[in-house]
Amino acid sequence: MLIDGHGRKVDYLRVSVTERCNFRCQYCMPDKPFSWKPKENLLSFEELFLFIKAAMDEGITKVRITGGEPLLREDLDKFVAMIYNHNPAVDLALTTNGYLLKQTAQKLKDAGLKRLNISLDSLKPQVAKEIAQKEVLGSVLEGIEESLRVGLGVKINMVPLKGVNEDEIVDLLDFAKERGIEIRFIEYMENAMANHQIKGLLGKEILEKIKEKYRIEKIGRQGSSPSFAYKLEDGYRFGLIDPHKHDFCESCNRIRLTAEGFLIPCLYFDEAMSIKDAVQKGDIEAAVEVLRQVLRDKPEKNRWNEDENELSNRAFYETGG
Repeated sequence: MLIDGHGRKVDYLRVSVTERCNFRCQYCMPDKPFSWKPKENLLSFEELFLFIKAAMDEGITKVRITGGEPLLREDLDKFVAMIYNHNPAVDLALTTNGYLLKQTAQKLKDAGLKRLNISLDSLKPQVAKEIAQKEVLGSVLEGIEESLRVGLGVKINMVPLKGVNEDEIVDLLDFAKERGIEIRFIEYMENAMANHQIKGLLGKEILEKIKEKYRIEKIGRQGSSPSFAYKLEDGYRFGLIDPHKHDFCESCNRIRLTAEGFLIPCLYFDEAMSIKDAVQKGDIEAAVEVLRQVLRDKPEKNRWNEDENELSNRAFYETGG
């Protein structure tokens, strides 16, 4: 069992397999050139798996693959199969922008993937293009339908932005509701890489938009999830992730690994330790000791409210958000 320095059980590992992305979303990295880290800087799938295997043996029960856009990394389904074949009971999930899912959903399902979180910020082609700086909506919608067809669990994530897509909050909720899938509304996470002119809606503002059509009831946080659950009168549930609050830090159970081998204890902390040398030498005991040290150093709370004028320098495209 893995326990951090504040007595919290850590059983969830988020693994970024690439920082590359085929979108340039306004809230993530709108001005980053279409370049990527040299392949030799990245851990191979075999090296990543050596660490993930050890982490699962130590108590990790949930693994989420992220990016950048993870589907840009070749043979991702083979990596999924490595993890699944070691422990078929692992809760194995993927976060994606959905653009390449139509071509890959069946392979991922066959490899052992169980669930997907798919970004969908608009149902209007021009608005989706404005956010992603690319014509994306048709391919994303096809990817969602294909994922449902092959039997993958699907959740949708939306980041509401003032003056951009805030008028679509209810439309996207209805889109998800009609398909029997959960939508989660995520407060925009201020960061130095984003377009500084955009402004997100706070959780209470998102809920007010929904209340214009529906009566809603609070349910609360489910376990260690950062999402606060609500339900409509007909029983449909949706989630709200409001990271500007600290309350979900109390039950945080996650740790992050980048494609270059850095273990990160908290999304909004810049501190990290590397397992790269250890796994490349095959010294798994040393890599696990790095894991234990990062857990000892894991902060009690995120830093968002320490200085309201300070933006995080964390590149979310490296850590998967």
